[in-house]
This record gives sequence, C-alpha cells and structure tokens, in this order.
Amino acid sequence: MKNIHNLFYTILLLIFSVTAQAQDFAKVDATVKGWPDFADTDKFAAKVNADFKREDEKARAIFTWIATHIKYDLAAYGVNERPVAYSFKTQAEKEAKEKKFKEDMATKTLKSKKGVCQGYATLFYIVADKAGLEPVIITGTSKSHPAHIGAAPGASDHAWNAIKIGGEWKLLDATWGAGTVTGEKPQFGFRFNDKYFFTDPNVFFLNHFPDDKKWLLTTKTEKDFAELPLYYSNYLMGGYEFVTPDGGTFTNKPSTYIPFKIKNLQPGDKVHYAFSKEKVFKDAKPVTTGSIAEFDVPLDRNSNGVLTIYINQKSVAAYRIR
Repeated sequence: MKNIHNLFYTILLLIFSVTAQAQDFAKVDATVKGWPDFADTDKFAAKVNADFKREDEKARAIFTWIATHIKYDLAAYGVNERPVAYSFKTQAEKEAKEKKFKEDMATKTLKSKKGVCQGYATLFYIVADKAGLEPVIITGTSKSHPAHIGAAPGASDHAWNAIKIGGEWKLLDATWGAGTVTGEKPQFGFRFNDKYFFTDPNVFFLNHFPDDKKWLLTTKTEKDFAELPLYYSNYLMGGYEFVTPDGGTFTNKPSTYIPFKIKNLQPGDKVHYAFSKEKVFKDAKPVTTGSIAEFDVPLDRNSNGVLTIYINQKSVAAYRIR
C-alpha cells in the first residue's frame, strides 16, 4: 500500500510540474507583453536576465518578444541571399567577422522591427547568447507551399534555432511563431503561434529539414520529408493529428476515395475540402468514434491538382492529386 501511495504522489508531482511550467510560460508571456522596444541587443538581453532566471523562461521571453514585435519583411524576401564571403588570415579573424555580421544583422532587425527568417533567427541567437544561453542558428529546407509536396529537401530556403536547455537541445522557429502571409496580394499578419517553441522534433520535422541532419533530433529521412503532405500552421495551432493518410501524393483514380482519420477534432468543428481545379468547398461530414473522426474524399476526373482540407474555414493540410 505504501508503494501505491508513493507512486500516486510521484504522478501528482509530475502533473503539477508540467502544469506549473505551462503556467510559468503564460506568466512569461504576460511579463514580456509589458516590455518596451529595445534600442540594442545588449539592453534586450539585460532585460531578459533582469526578469527571469530559468533557462527555459529566458528562451521563451526572447521568442515571445521577437514573435510579437518583428514583422516579416515581404519586400526583402529573396533579396541579397548570396552567401557572405569573408577574407581572413586566421581562424580568430574569421570568427570575429562572422560575429560582427550576426551582430549587425540582429541590430538591423531589432531597430527596423522587420526581417526575413535569417533576421529572426540571428536576433534570437544574439540575444540568447548575451543572456548566457547556448543557442545555434540552423539553416535548411522548409515545407510551406503545395509545390513542395513530393520534393526532396535541398533548397535551403529557411533559418531557425535550437537552444540547449538543461543539457537538452530544443527546437524553435520565431519566424513562423510570429504570424502568417496570406492573400492574393501577399500581406503579413501577426498571429502568435507558440507551437513552434520547444516543438517535438517529430512535429517540427513536418515543415523543417536542416542542412545538417544532426539537427533533426529524430530518425526521419529526406524521403520521409518529401512524402509528407503540407501541414499549415493551423494544423499545429489546432492540435490536430491526421492518422491517415500519412502520404502527401495520390494518383487520381475516378470512383475511388481518400480515407481520412483525424484525432482531436472538437464537437462542432466544421470540416470542408476543396480541389484547386474546382475551387468549390465541399462538406466532409466526419463521423466520430471515440477520439477519431473519419470521412472520405471521393475522386473524379476534376480532382487533379491540390486537395486542401479545412477545419472551421482554416486550411490545415494539403495534398497533391495527379
């Protein structure tokens, strides 16, 4: 009986610890909301250290401030993306020039309050480093457009961060945590998404493949990445899990269908789908058994192109039909 009581007490402590950490991040976010704009990275880091002591809280504070203050610079996307070349005579000189380049980029991003992914990742890196943390900048391939479905990684079109917390590496993406680009005439809108903070590596992998595979922090492969559907930010924010299908590409065979099984669909959620060729929203009418909601998407001669699944009128996943 004593062992049972001890086990029960241990479980309670674990639950309390997890709940307390989530509440702590809510407190961190609330504190950061009252922070001013910063003139330089030193003042930013000093404020982080003044208000927080735990490593994870410091990382969260930096992530939250950047994601709620730095606007994605659409005008700068794709501009000046050539690799930076350094002339140096010694390794120390090279490191000094690289450090200055990062400092200058972080300062520019901070002062202008806008940037592309490299600016977000570099600003996080510089402030975290000055706050006494151990961050890295990771470059790699993103999966962010239906055209990426079926494509192997290799574009190296994105940058994000990892940070060591309590001896364990954690993944985060402040760019995607900041908001989304929408509309036929693309515009950025702030929409804080903390699902890209300390994300499970297997979930982070859904949209990120690093140039250096050691930063996968999972056993997934290039082939796995290529075969994935496109999962939008609403997929993570909604906490959904598509049990089936797990592949992103299908061959159109009229009079057949694609079976979908979704976890964590809430009562009252409305599910629709649309094919890019038809541009018509259709009601999916899922049937729920236990924690699984199921529905079928029938295919016909007009089904070629991109199939997008919507939940409550928000795109959550896309597939290629050919």
